[in-house]
Amino acid sequence: MSTSDAELARDIFNRSHLTGEFTLRSGVVAHEYFDKYLFESDPVLLRRIAEALAPLVPAHGVDALAGLELGGIPIVTALSQVTGLPALFVRKAAKTYGTCRLAEGGEVEGRRLFIVEDVITSGGAVLDAVAELRNRGGIVERGLCVIDRESGGLKNLTDVGVEIQPLFTMTELKTAGAN
Repeated sequence: MSTSDAELARDIFNRSHLTGEFTLRSGVVAHEYFDKYLFESDPVLLRRIAEALAPLVPAHGVDALAGLELGGIPIVTALSQVTGLPALFVRKAAKTYGTCRLAEGGEVEGRRLFIVEDVITSGGAVLDAVAELRNRGGIVERGLCVIDRESGGLKNLTDVGVEIQPLFTMTELKTAGAN
């Protein structure tokens, strides 16, 4: 890990690492938690994260970045600004009124979408979003996340043909936070 990556990991850890008892979306009870909203609401830290994520976005073969509600939205917005790629905002469920869209900001059908997520544990939210985007004709094969909790989520996504590149693993953040 480069010095700047180690500094970013340390800053994310210091800003967002909490201890206690937390029930994760997967139902698992964890005794440490990364409160993504603490780093996503810090404009300087969010910009640094977007700049670090930008090299993980392929130079070709991506029509739009697809950020998942709610935590992926600030990240995809900042990453869109850094990369110049358009952003889609993917809901947990399609609206039942107005446009009735699952993804706001543009069309899904026939487009190569690059998933953007904040934290992945089991990958459940991403698996749900990928299935719905594919049902609507989107091509979803790759993506990224800020933190991989190393709880099987990346493998679960690989099993359905989606490769996710994490910026940091939980182990890397904890190591950086200890230094």
